[in-house]
Amino acid sequence: MATAAASRPAAGWRRTTVGEYAAEFLGTATLIAFGDGVVAMAVAALNQSGRGTKIFDASGDWLLITWGWGFAVTFAVYVAGGVSGAHLNPAVTLSLALRRGFPWSKVPGYMLTQVVGAFAGAALVYAVYKGAIDSYERANHITRGDPNSLPTYSIFATFPAPYLQNFVGPLVDQIVGTAFLVGFIFALTDEFNQPVRANLAPLVVGFVVVAVGISFGANAGYAINPARDLGPRLFAWVAGYGSVAMPGDYANVSTYFWIPIVGPFLGGAIGAYIYDWVIRDTLLARGEEPAPGVEEHGRTVEDRS
Repeated sequence: MATAAASRPAAGWRRTTVGEYAAEFLGTATLIAFGDGVVAMAVAALNQSGRGTKIFDASGDWLLITWGWGFAVTFAVYVAGGVSGAHLNPAVTLSLALRRGFPWSKVPGYMLTQVVGAFAGAALVYAVYKGAIDSYERANHITRGDPNSLPTYSIFATFPAPYLQNFVGPLVDQIVGTAFLVGFIFALTDEFNQPVRANLAPLVVGFVVVAVGISFGANAGYAINPARDLGPRLFAWVAGYGSVAMPGDYANVSTYFWIPIVGPFLGGAIGAYIYDWVIRDTLLARGEEPAPGVEEHGRTVEDRS
């Protein structure tokens, strides 16, 4: 009988940072495939398949979308977590580099593969739901790229609510939402606090995303992740949404694309510093010991390149 070691693939690039980048690509693609996928269901597929006629019917569809994104995050983290740590979010990567010793040399590669993975995930959703999207646009006399194409564009990327009159509201929204996201992630994985056990951290992080979406989602679509917005936004631009996608010109806010990038970066750093200053530093000052069986700063991959 062949041993387990004999059946393993050759190490090669898998034992280098390239393996981590590949995991971030696949994890982020999974995140967007299921996240954008649930929006495609709510916007186009369900109402065009004879299962209902209304989209975004307030709380019902919003609950479907927020829980869908929560499951998307959960399973994406389970996919990539053992190899790359499953950042899946440039704001998380930056925060870990700032406060948890994540190597700065890996930051550009992580961020790039996250954006490319998000683009690929959006392309997969479009390939699966193209028929439903086209049908919805025909039924509602939507011309892709015109302002009236926001409903189907929203399958892929975010935009500000019409009651926000300038960039300040969406920017503050993204800063606050991402600060909560990163602060909670730091709390859930802090070996000196009450870290999640029994391999349940991905599930609880998914709950965090549900909570942010339910409580802070309506203003700007709770991107809270530069890759989650930029990758699908670029795909939407390629798919014909024009200035609605890039640079993101809307009736109330023009050149919007930078807000879901800058806001999450600022918010993630703020959330990380606040958590450490208020909670982690207090635990360390009290002489708390790391929780037994929890590896400090989470699981990492040895770089053998």
